[in-house]
Amino acid sequence: MTTPATIRLYGTAPDSIVDGPGLRFAVFVQGCTHACPGCHNPDSQPCAGGEVRRIDELVAQIVANKLARGVTISGGEPFEQAAACAELARQLRRRGLSVWTYSGYRYEQLATGVPDPAALDLLAQTDVLVDGPFVQALHSFDLPWRGSSNQRLIDVPATRSQGRIVLWETQEDVFQKPPSW
Repeated sequence: MTTPATIRLYGTAPDSIVDGPGLRFAVFVQGCTHACPGCHNPDSQPCAGGEVRRIDELVAQIVANKLARGVTISGGEPFEQAAACAELARQLRRRGLSVWTYSGYRYEQLATGVPDPAALDLLAQTDVLVDGPFVQALHSFDLPWRGSSNQRLIDVPATRSQGRIVLWETQEDVFQKPPSW
């Protein structure tokens, strides 16, 4: 398997507080076939849009932000660029950053290699998965780090080790601990 060198991006947000706990560097990939009504990034849906970036350059930009305690990969749909997103996540986790990944797919689909066999690699590099499509009828501003109540915050390492879905619990000290570099 060849390691991808590039990723197609919709954009980035170096100081997000809405895409997971603490200050996070958010990476929004380009391309999504879900086309959820009410999507908060509808311009990220066309696969041909956005810009192609070198993964190593993106990693350098992210790690230069010493205030970010983690990275969130969102979209678009990260699992439709699973190999590139897995490589990005792998390099960031080696540098001590946590990785949250958002997906319109359910964990159960991703764990079988849908939509791409590289989905398994991206899952292995993800600490928390926010799964499920955005459903406008289930939307609430009261939900932490998700848009609709059908979406789950899944602790991926615990889920993989226990063989069942383990939901991520908000850590009380998440805003107290300094980043681990």
